[in-house]
Amino acid sequence: MTTTVERPAAAAPGPPPAPSPLRRVGTTLLRWWRQLTAMRTALILLFLLALAAIPGSLLPQRSLSQSQVTGYFREHETLAPVLDAFYLFDVFSSPWFAAIYLLLFISLIGCVVPRAIEHGRAVLAQPPPAPRHLHRLPDSATLDSELDAAATLDVVEEELRVRRFRVVRRDGRHGPELSAEKGFLKETGNVVFHLALLALLLGLAGGKLWGYEGSILVTEGDRFCNTFQQYDTSRSGALVDASDMTPLCVTLEDFKAEYEENLTAASFTADIGYGLAGAASRNATIGVNSPLRVDGDRVYVTGHGFSPVFTVTFPGGQSFTDVSAPFLPSDTTTMASQGALKLPDVPGSDEQLALEGFFAPTGSTQGGVLTSIDPRPLDPQVALFVYSGYLGLDSGLPQSVYSVDQTQIDRGSLTEVGRANLAIGESTTLADGTVVTFSGLKEFAAMQLSHDPGQVYVLGAAVAVLVGLLGMLLLRRERVFARVGPGPGDAGTVLSVGSLTRGSAETAPRFTALTDDVSAALRRRATAKENPSS
Repeated sequence: MTTTVERPAAAAPGPPPAPSPLRRVGTTLLRWWRQLTAMRTALILLFLLALAAIPGSLLPQRSLSQSQVTGYFREHETLAPVLDAFYLFDVFSSPWFAAIYLLLFISLIGCVVPRAIEHGRAVLAQPPPAPRHLHRLPDSATLDSELDAAATLDVVEEELRVRRFRVVRRDGRHGPELSAEKGFLKETGNVVFHLALLALLLGLAGGKLWGYEGSILVTEGDRFCNTFQQYDTSRSGALVDASDMTPLCVTLEDFKAEYEENLTAASFTADIGYGLAGAASRNATIGVNSPLRVDGDRVYVTGHGFSPVFTVTFPGGQSFTDVSAPFLPSDTTTMASQGALKLPDVPGSDEQLALEGFFAPTGSTQGGVLTSIDPRPLDPQVALFVYSGYLGLDSGLPQSVYSVDQTQIDRGSLTEVGRANLAIGESTTLADGTVVTFSGLKEFAAMQLSHDPGQVYVLGAAVAVLVGLLGMLLLRRERVFARVGPGPGDAGTVLSVGSLTRGSAETAPRFTALTDDVSAALRRRATAKENPSS
């Protein structure tokens, strides 16, 4: 009697359990990390960084020349505020530029460091065993040898070592074999290139964190010291302390601008006196591409202009003698300039005085309008507007020192009390008896002091980038494999040789030269073996 036991049907498999929220977050972060550290992403970010730097070369930057930025605002009253909202006058300190820079930095770290570790392991490892089918390699050949297997491989090894290959011999599954390789410096150049690029970014970042710079307009005879309070515009890194700044003071003694026949600027030179606190003053001449270098600081000349000199004599006999203010160039081809001189302390009066005008180094009046026809000060003239009233210098509200606030004129706080076109030595008398004289002319230099502790590191990294790039382009990664087997009828041996070369399209001539040299060496060795006396 047979008893049948029925087993219950297996339950249908249910859906896999859903991953936990923490696991999903980790998976997503890992996916993003792999995408960020891919070489393709690093190249895209590098391209975006270069693209983002273009506005910094096309538009004036506050860190380089505040006067040029002010001139751009004056010429493009509608467009300039829009560009400024996107930090296009402060490109290299903008949040979006810093974001691209930081992402590129992280991407390079995640991409290069593992690659460098892998390359280090590959350098220490031996060449891989020869593949089974050497004839399938891009370059291969078969040579007959009258020598035994060991002697044949000896000949191949000698030829390869002459060519600076690393050689390893093995007893493989398919007979005695040899593996050789060279060209590790190509991959080393690749790693050096990317590590140097990373070091370059580090140097730039260090220069931003520990560096500072300031710009100021200095009229001949005036001086400035390296303090943020004296600069017209300044920038400092997050880790800069004012007490760490070099105690350097610079005096502009004389400025000279030379022009070509077509009136384009040929050179700017500034004769300066400089010195550290407690040290004797020294003299130097600097130019646009020839800065003063002191204790890691560099003082550049970034521009120039003119400072008209005025003498204001009041009815009571008091006067301001030879007072001046820089007039900013509005046209660099003719150096036509605009500016203002503000006198907040008028003797014996509660009123304040402002002189605003247009300066022409070589003036020409057409229809009562003064223009400049030459950047050289051949016939200096100034079109002057005199205002009296309240300047608002003590109101706590910021205002430009290079122009009169138009809103104060519109509100009636300032009233025009005179206007005139003056040449040097000429005067105009106001209704209250005040005499304004255009008494002379000085030149000013736009000077910039920069401190960048990462400059040397950036230079070294740039040299390393070039060396690594040359290694990538000029070197080849090559592998050569050889195996010997018995010849037909056990007469001699058969040598099989194969080659694999990366990064080179024309490998056949090199491989042919190798096999020809090996074949000739085998014949010579066989002849020497048969005729030992010779």
